[in-house]
Amino acid sequence: MEGARAATTADLPTLVRLARALRDELRAARGGPLWETREARPDPFADAFDRADTLVIVGMIDETVVGYGTVVVEELRDGTRLGVIAELYVEPEARAVGVGEAIADALVAFCASAGCRGVDATALPGDRLAKNFFERAGFTARALTMHRTL
Repeated sequence: MEGARAATTADLPTLVRLARALRDELRAARGGPLWETREARPDPFADAFDRADTLVIVGMIDETVVGYGTVVVEELRDGTRLGVIAELYVEPEARAVGVGEAIADALVAFCASAGCRGVDATALPGDRLAKNFFERAGFTARALTMHRTL
């Protein structure tokens, strides 16, 4: 059975392994190398368990952790809040069974309870599966980042 729960420090070894897998997968994708050096946090869990504005969720099949997601609530200049899903990853063999949806639902619920006006998530260009996943979860594009490599 699929599900999600708040991560604990006991999950750290698994979280670190999954974060490495996410980076390995995205490094090979268009836009991935720049994502890794700009958007991805070098240690995504460094202070995540100590901050009220951050949540780490693990996704499970039965009791086995097979994915994770992180979200940070940002204060905007007008005083409103925006949730930003920094990372969401499910092991390839555990995809398309509802684990990612359970993680996304928990992250969005956290943002709603924090009074966010919305939630952002990133899908790299050409990653149709990620784009479709987020669209099924109710996300729509609000901006496109254009880039020119030099």
